[in-house]
Amino acid sequence: MISHLLPGVEDHQILLLTGARQTGKTSLVRQHYNTLPYYNLDAIEFRDQLSAISTFSWAREIGMAVIDEIQKEPGLFDKIKYAFDDGGLKFSVLTGSSQILLLKKVRETMAGRITLRELFPFMLGELIYPSGSDPESTLLFKLISTPETDDILEDRVSVLIGKDWDLAKTAESWLNIWGGMAPMIHITTPRKKRFWLNDYATAYLERDLADLASLHDLKPFRKFQQISALRAANLLSYSELAKDSGIGIETARRYLEYLRISYQAFLLQPFHKNLTSSLIKTPKLYWFDNGLLRHLSGLGFDLDNGQLYENYIASEFMKFIRTTRSEAKLSFYRTRSGMEIDFILETTHGLLGFEVKSRDTVTASDFTNLNRLAEAASAEWLGGFIIYRGNKLEQFGKRSWAIPSVRLFS
Repeated sequence: MISHLLPGVEDHQILLLTGARQTGKTSLVRQHYNTLPYYNLDAIEFRDQLSAISTFSWAREIGMAVIDEIQKEPGLFDKIKYAFDDGGLKFSVLTGSSQILLLKKVRETMAGRITLRELFPFMLGELIYPSGSDPESTLLFKLISTPETDDILEDRVSVLIGKDWDLAKTAESWLNIWGGMAPMIHITTPRKKRFWLNDYATAYLERDLADLASLHDLKPFRKFQQISALRAANLLSYSELAKDSGIGIETARRYLEYLRISYQAFLLQPFHKNLTSSLIKTPKLYWFDNGLLRHLSGLGFDLDNGQLYENYIASEFMKFIRTTRSEAKLSFYRTRSGMEIDFILETTHGLLGFEVKSRDTVTASDFTNLNRLAEAASAEWLGGFIIYRGNKLEQFGKRSWAIPSVRLFS
């Protein structure tokens, strides 16, 4: 999907592609920019050779190129900046996994010159359409882009038939169980998939945390990871995380920031506008990849419950919004009295509300909270939707629909 959003070599800019390890950054840029020279700074020889090139001759000797793992040699930022500002360099592609190091250097050196793109684990549409999916064709994009939600949904077929349904459900099941890390697609057996996730978690601890925090004793962080994974799709409490992990509250805050800036987890903020009664101000914790979440939490790969399904839905929302650089803002709505809407999307046209039901059927009573919020939001309300596991796209009233999750994100 992101390939549709990447700039061309004729554009006058520097592209920075970042994201978690093993999301396919290298494969993407090598395929998309196959006419450009490629340098991977995991090789110390490339680091030494590129560092030896004069700033003044960078545009002539290197020119337009793909430089992978740029954070391994931060001094190259200054050379690229000089060549770009001097006019000799029109375009370059930089990639890296260590977000904190990359963005710190970008702020210091490349501000105003960088186009940032983030690559996440595979999204549902990318698994259903592996040859390439256009984000503008997805139902979610259509709903975000118009105030007339009923018109969009009425034009869609009510159910998927035959192979279309089988393919969509197989892809969704894969993401819910194994996650969307790129190498997992090519691993054939469940046993090997579990081994890969274990190796990935270990590599993350040893490599990314070494870059991020120089942690020498990893045991407290491993425990914190497990506790955080078990709390997925729940309100965040630093004090509870700290207590259960056996660490201080400030350490818990720091550890969670490591998870966030390394693209493992994210925080969903509560909706800011009081529409019904006093709102809570505590964010919710989610993980970008269900496979890694299952491995770290110890929940395993056979369990299928509402918590894991909600995390999958939250991840698809966030991956889509950040990949497409949408102006829509994702939050959740929860009052102190207990009324909750799982997801709120603030678009340029108004509000969309989504409730998640981990089952195959929907009833009119499932819309109770959405209808209450619709009444309170009045003209701002664009529609209330139940996201569920079934097949039927079904209307339950004006701007009230049950949407199969496989349809929303594809």
